[in-house]
Amino acid sequence: MSISTVAKKLSTAAIAATVIVLGIGAVAQATVLTFDDIAPISYLSPIPNGYGGFNWDNFYYRNGSDSAISLTGYDNGRVSGDYLSFNGFGEPAVVSDGIFDFNSAYLTAAWNDGLSITVEGLNRGATLYSKTVVVNTTQPTLVNFDYFGVDELKFTAFGGVEPDYLISKGGPGTQFTLDNFTFNEKVTSVPEPTLLPALLSIATLSAGSVLRRKQLKQS
Repeated sequence: MSISTVAKKLSTAAIAATVIVLGIGAVAQATVLTFDDIAPISYLSPIPNGYGGFNWDNFYYRNGSDSAISLTGYDNGRVSGDYLSFNGFGEPAVVSDGIFDFNSAYLTAAWNDGLSITVEGLNRGATLYSKTVVVNTTQPTLVNFDYFGVDELKFTAFGGVEPDYLISKGGPGTQFTLDNFTFNEKVTSVPEPTLLPALLSIATLSAGSVLRRKQLKQS
């Protein structure tokens, strides 16, 4: 292998190593939204836009430990803490933001056993993903979605039958609960402009040192 070829490879490797160390480029940071860190409420309230960096359309949150809704999916659907979210009036609900990856969430039927929930992942209005799951009122179901590069999620619930033991509680309805919403938001890390040339210079000097040692061995 010629000395010039070795030099090129060493320089390329040095720059690549510098880029890796600096963390230049897109990285994913996992976040779990539990809905327990929104302002405490006595009943229910819309999830405020900006929570978790998202806009929330027709998503509410409530305290599932309320005795009035014991045995319902609002009670049984809690995964962490007392609060969880749900689709208002049983209607479709939307979560939107910049580009993100939707990893997973726990879903539970609030009133109807055998409730179907279709979750669509969209980017600029085009549906990239769609999955329909069937859930019950008795326990939360962890659903792994793995929707990559979406900017909107649309949740639509339908069907199911209210079990006899919940008739006295109210309903029926196509509300579902959502807890421990897990996502990765794409973050780009860029070094300080004055830092990058200095580090690249160090990398180049290191590559030159290795090359000189190789030349001495060959002489």
